[in-house]
Amino acid sequence: MTFMTRGLVSTGIFLALAVPALAQTEVKIGYALAPDSHYGVAAAKFEEVVKAETGDAFEFNHFPSSGLGGEREVIEGLQLGTIEATIVSSGTLANFVPDTGVFDIPFLFRDLDHARAVLDGEIGQEILAKFDEVGLKGLAWGEQGFRHITNNRNAIETPEDVESLKIRTMENPVHLAAFNAMGAAPTPMAWPEVVSSLQQGVIDGQENPLSVIVSVKLDEVQKYLTLSGHVYSPAMLLVSKPFWEGLDDEQKAAFEKAAAEAVTAMRGYVDEVETTGVETLKERGMEVNELSAEQKAAFQESIASAYEEYYETYGKGLVDSIVDFE
Repeated sequence: MTFMTRGLVSTGIFLALAVPALAQTEVKIGYALAPDSHYGVAAAKFEEVVKAETGDAFEFNHFPSSGLGGEREVIEGLQLGTIEATIVSSGTLANFVPDTGVFDIPFLFRDLDHARAVLDGEIGQEILAKFDEVGLKGLAWGEQGFRHITNNRNAIETPEDVESLKIRTMENPVHLAAFNAMGAAPTPMAWPEVVSSLQQGVIDGQENPLSVIVSVKLDEVQKYLTLSGHVYSPAMLLVSKPFWEGLDDEQKAAFEKAAAEAVTAMRGYVDEVETTGVETLKERGMEVNELSAEQKAAFQESIASAYEEYYETYGKGLVDSIVDFE
């Protein structure tokens, strides 16, 4: 081997060592609940499918249990491009796309099948597309299920039973209007503060789907559970618009497929908890009662004034089209 040949070989080795392997793109995904919750199940499926479709192109780092902050902070991080993805409740979304609030109107949906059909259909997809206008990309509607009330003061059977009840709500004007109309004392609060506030008596109760109540073990800080089913609670898989625009078409298709499969996993979790959650909470010591159809009608009547606000905000035609959707 000549001196020149040895030099070329040495140079080639040096260059090979100097050029790093193709870097993976980091995907930080934050969500409010634990890894074994419906959010965690969806996040795991989301990562699994993206990796199956794209190989080693992306490295996922999960931040469950509000590891990146409250939901509003995380969404703002997506807008800035400092966080890539989140699974988030609908309560905070209305601060970014006000039309999402229509789905939080109490007693709007008959059952889970009705809610899922609306969200997956034209009405839901039109609202999902509006996130493009605020620096976000809505990939799919997930869900939490129907919301129920827990508290430490008394069992709830009539609207009078919630009068002056200090109940934590999301930062959601639709929920606030409903509980104000009932005569409660709704208290908007970021999720990371809720359990400690219940422990300290700062608030009397809160409202959430069984999927949350069970996974967070709210039975440890709440005595009464009322199966009110007053509001259906969607969720959403969101990614950062700057991140989305940096993907090629094949990668975008992979993320859309992953979001669809994540929603299927999330809804499966909700279905399971809806079946087993009540018994689980009873076994843990909660006192549980379920509102009858007549009792629900009384609650609906108690928020008639709020419905007038909803019609003014969202349009009676839209609200009626959701109620009547087959």
